[in-house]
Amino acid sequence: MFKAIRISILLFVLFFVVMSAWLTQARSTDWNNSLWIKIYPINADGSTAAADYIDRLKVEHFSGIETFVARETERYESSLKRPVRVELGTPIREQPPELPAEPNVLKIMWWSLKMRWWAGSVTDSQDSIEPDVRIFVRYHSPDHPVTLENSVGLQKGMVGIVNGFASRRHRGTNNVIIAHEFLHTLGATDKYSPTDGHPIGPDGIAEPDRRPLYPQRFAEIMGGRIALAEDDSVIPKSLKYAVIGPQTAREINLID
Repeated sequence: MFKAIRISILLFVLFFVVMSAWLTQARSTDWNNSLWIKIYPINADGSTAAADYIDRLKVEHFSGIETFVARETERYESSLKRPVRVELGTPIREQPPELPAEPNVLKIMWWSLKMRWWAGSVTDSQDSIEPDVRIFVRYHSPDHPVTLENSVGLQKGMVGIVNGFASRRHRGTNNVIIAHEFLHTLGATDKYSPTDGHPIGPDGIAEPDRRPLYPQRFAEIMGGRIALAEDDSVIPKSLKYAVIGPQTAREINLID
């Protein structure tokens, strides 16, 4: 009898967690209310350059993300005036759990659980009300090489980890990557090659009907780069040069 009760309680908790996640995800893409994105800076390499840059950060430095989402949702006839609201949190002193070096399904699932628990625990002291989406931006000194594409956005938990450079010159590029990972949390999928990082057409190219096709003028946000040629592409300098393509719009429920 006790075992049956315990199993019933565990099943109820699991059902509650699954339903809560489903309802949160459904609300996040109904586009009826603004989504609250909170950005938490992290000094990724312990450098003075990153520390100084974080000290000077202002919420206005991320305004391009709000402008981008508002512009693109309006293109798809959304009437919501401010679809996302970005706020800046206080710096986080801990580093997030590292992705497994040799990932498999079980390792990724375990990392995802650790990541979601970590995100909640390190923000408890500053978030009496939880934001809809948490984005942790790990700032690196611009003098240190780092692969910015090694960022991640989790739909379950609505958490993103972004690698960026601690430099005013890279502010626009950082915002492109933040917007990319934010859309991952809403269910958007990558549209670039995992081998070379180039956008995959037609869905990963901003203007697939453009003639000649190359060079493109904009980046499809989930394609990640402006396609200059079939084997050449660059990360846009700002979200002014990025768009949400039709397939991404379907994935995040902007269109049917």
